[in-house]
Amino acid sequence: MQQDVSTGEKPKPLWRRIVDFPLVAMLIGIAVWFLGLMIAGAIAKLAIPPIPGLSKDTIFFLIGTPILILLYVFVIAKLGDPKRNDFHDPKALRHLLWGLVGGTVIFSAAVAIAGAIGIYHIVGIGSLNGLLAALISPALFPAVSEEMLFRGILFRWLEQFGGSWLALIVTSALFGAAHLANPNASLVAAVGIALEAGVMLGAAYMLTRSLWLPMGLHAAWNFTQGEIYDIPVSGTKVDGMVDAQLSGPPLLSGNGFGLEASVIAIAVATLFGLWLLWRAIQQGQVKRPMWVRQRSAATPAV
Repeated sequence: MQQDVSTGEKPKPLWRRIVDFPLVAMLIGIAVWFLGLMIAGAIAKLAIPPIPGLSKDTIFFLIGTPILILLYVFVIAKLGDPKRNDFHDPKALRHLLWGLVGGTVIFSAAVAIAGAIGIYHIVGIGSLNGLLAALISPALFPAVSEEMLFRGILFRWLEQFGGSWLALIVTSALFGAAHLANPNASLVAAVGIALEAGVMLGAAYMLTRSLWLPMGLHAAWNFTQGEIYDIPVSGTKVDGMVDAQLSGPPLLSGNGFGLEASVIAIAVATLFGLWLLWRAIQQGQVKRPMWVRQRSAATPAV
């Protein structure tokens, strides 16, 4: 096998070039992600006895989270060219904390506006009985699993192939569409999720080039609306620390899906996402499509 004259390295075999192509690497990553869920499901069903106080779903989430992380670090991170581990971040703790604070503040701002205009009402004291389950789902597991899939796999390789704008548009649309299967979902809810969460989380990933900031935002966003404010999380009812109700026009109350389908949260979170996107642009984090990069690299400097 001959060496590449320009780099002095041996060219990669054909199979490796195929596997490393962005869209192929993405499909393999998706398959590995689903494999992780299947392994976790099998273990939770066949190998773990019932645990008092924990539902089957909670046990699955507890098992699935570390399995997905291990598969990402040891398999998915080694796919593609260049290879990259989105969990490896020297500022991981800082980004995670900022995400947790940001997600809490942004959704609290939406709740404050909803309360001020009479859409959100606290009617009693809630309960902390479901605190552990809420920490795992909808906080921990969705934050890890969904950010790994939508940002660590889909966004990463769509961006490598077609550039940052294609990746942001496609992953935001897919993220919104994925919530159509949720209780009380609607087209408005899906579009809202695409705008408020898809843009915000995609921009957070672009800005930091790691999963920690989007995971923190995602976890805090879900936990705050459900466990603290007693608002349905993407249509799923969660018992909060207070007993609260949403009432009013569907575009303001979310029509049973929660404030995520309200123009209030959509506006607040989308503005925050656009601010993150602006920061990413200012820091030069917008990547061009693969064919543009290749054409630029092939053009000799004058």
